[in-house]
Amino acid sequence: MTASLAPQATEAPNDNRAPDTAPVPLARILVALDASEHANKALEEAIRLAKSADGAITGIHAYAALLHDRRFKMMEGGLPDRYLDEKEMGHQREVHDDLITRGLNIISDSYHDAGKAACDQGGVTFKRLSPEGKNYAKVVEAARSGDYDVLAIGALGLGAVPGSLIGTVAERVVRRSPIDTFVVRDPGKAIGDGPIVVGIDGSQLSYGALMTALDLAARTGAEVHAIAAYDPYYHYVAFNKIAGVLSEEAGKVFRFKEQEALHEELIDDGIAKIYQSHLEVAETLAEGLGVKISTKLLDGKPYKAILSYLEEVGASLLAVGKTGVHADDELDIGGNAENLLRLAPCHMWLTQTVYTPPLDIVAEETVAWSVEAEKKISRAPEFVRDMARRMVLRHTQKLGHTFVTSDIVDQVMGKAMPGFAANKAGKEDQLVWSKAAEKLLATVADAAVADNIRLRAIKRARRGHSGQVMPKHVTPFLDLADSDRPTWSAAALARVSKVPAMVRETVKAGVEDLALERDIKEITLELAEESVAEARKAMCPVPASEDKEEAAAASTPADDMEATPLAWSPEAEARLTRVPEGFMREMTKNRVETFARKAGVETVTLELVEEKYAAWGEGSAKRKSEMQWDAGASARIARIPDFIRPMVVMEIERCARDMGLDTVTGAAIDKAGESWEGLGAFHTENAPGQYKN
Repeated sequence: MTASLAPQATEAPNDNRAPDTAPVPLARILVALDASEHANKALEEAIRLAKSADGAITGIHAYAALLHDRRFKMMEGGLPDRYLDEKEMGHQREVHDDLITRGLNIISDSYHDAGKAACDQGGVTFKRLSPEGKNYAKVVEAARSGDYDVLAIGALGLGAVPGSLIGTVAERVVRRSPIDTFVVRDPGKAIGDGPIVVGIDGSQLSYGALMTALDLAARTGAEVHAIAAYDPYYHYVAFNKIAGVLSEEAGKVFRFKEQEALHEELIDDGIAKIYQSHLEVAETLAEGLGVKISTKLLDGKPYKAILSYLEEVGASLLAVGKTGVHADDELDIGGNAENLLRLAPCHMWLTQTVYTPPLDIVAEETVAWSVEAEKKISRAPEFVRDMARRMVLRHTQKLGHTFVTSDIVDQVMGKAMPGFAANKAGKEDQLVWSKAAEKLLATVADAAVADNIRLRAIKRARRGHSGQVMPKHVTPFLDLADSDRPTWSAAALARVSKVPAMVRETVKAGVEDLALERDIKEITLELAEESVAEARKAMCPVPASEDKEEAAAASTPADDMEATPLAWSPEAEARLTRVPEGFMREMTKNRVETFARKAGVETVTLELVEEKYAAWGEGSAKRKSEMQWDAGASARIARIPDFIRPMVVMEIERCARDMGLDTVTGAAIDKAGESWEGLGAFHTENAPGQYKN
């Protein structure tokens, strides 16, 4: 789902709320100053936020006078001979003492003077803080004082050199700060220059990040994207490694095969649905505030999947909990947050303020568990038990019950992870590796890394229901900068650029796979043409519908893969923009242009668009909804134009049934959309079980 967050008035925080509850207040912002570009940008952004909250800014710069004094005294014996005369040494001591007592203070004052000038210009109150001592320690001490709500700091300081990821002061401060910390990574980017992306993992801190992000977006006019990332490959690798060291007897004691099967079912289906439910909660919270957000579920190593998403959308800010859902009391920063702190291309907001969705509060306080239900839920692996528990609580409350029984657990968990109740171990068939995939894996010199990639590739192939491991299953886990990945000729790239955007990346990957299979170093126009032709066959099944006009509307024929786009009148373009952006609009545009070419026209007019829409409407009107839809899904489908909505409803309901759902949810819409985008059409009548893949 993709939607924009329009700027809106922000309600004042409730003065009676707990001090650690999101959204974080912006009335008292502490800014670390050192005259670096990053620190100056941190001050500039802090002024914007403080002004929107009628707040004040305190600049802090610590100077370690005693440290400098000790260093000088340690160096006295090593000074050149001309300084070893007692009179000269006395003079040097006076000079250095003057620097320590006055010089460092003057430097600190100059930083504050510049900060005050910026705040005066922005109409924000400025206060000074110039403690003596170790810089990072004094900033942390101030953050712990209880006098500030947010700390703003540059990721790099005056000591930055090319290739620097994060300064030592910034990293030490972020680890120890007990309050929300805003880290500036790009001095040339402001919050709102791109969307605000929020990482959701179901923890109270992640929902705190969401509420703060919504507040920041309302103040800056930014869009909000909520994402959840999970790694379905890690546990497959882990279980295979364990299997290599367990004796047969130990395997029986550990019930290894049963445990492996349960994890497989959980990872493949359950965790994806659990994380999707977190996104649906985020969407509900935003809608409760009158805000539309974008949500997306990512798979892969979480921090790497998030990094790719940040680059893809051009994010201006990433908001995440400082620790995640698996944190313990001793953890200072989560692993994913730490990696993102070093590598994110945009600013970061690490939250220490929490938010508990009202539904979870009510469920925890009003719903009790039977002994049998508690035992049943305890079978879920510990690392997802809390998330699974919340899913059961939400469903129990939705049904109107106040007592969780084992059958409710089976009902919820059975949908999330088929086979949960039976826990039957299954034997997997061995997958064959293509020669190209084997060759690609052989480019990895480190044997341990190669084995890890091998297992992840197998897992990816199984998830895609492939009978063979292909290069496309290996490449997501490789850094191919120095590998034998084929190069592209200009003509081949130009050819692929003509493929509709919605399937271009899929086609391009297929071309590269073909080159790797044939050991071709450079992709030529001829090879691209051959691969595009194969892709066309795979992506353009003929629907088993008797309505030919509807079938034409729902597929992407071969001609559309090659034809040059037609000119559109302004009125026709305006009409097209009423179709949801993305796959749906791209497909609609392609089908209208096909209709126009058959009519022999060179410009698409509003009249022609309306004629085509009317034809679709006649076929679409024959389709009727057959399932119940929840409120969120109903609201989303209402945005689909009337003339095509019944056909889309039919396909989403088919998807929901394939997923084993009784009610159409947002997860079914997302799953169907992913399938349509890969197929290049939303007609799957001749593809039984399409949405199970």
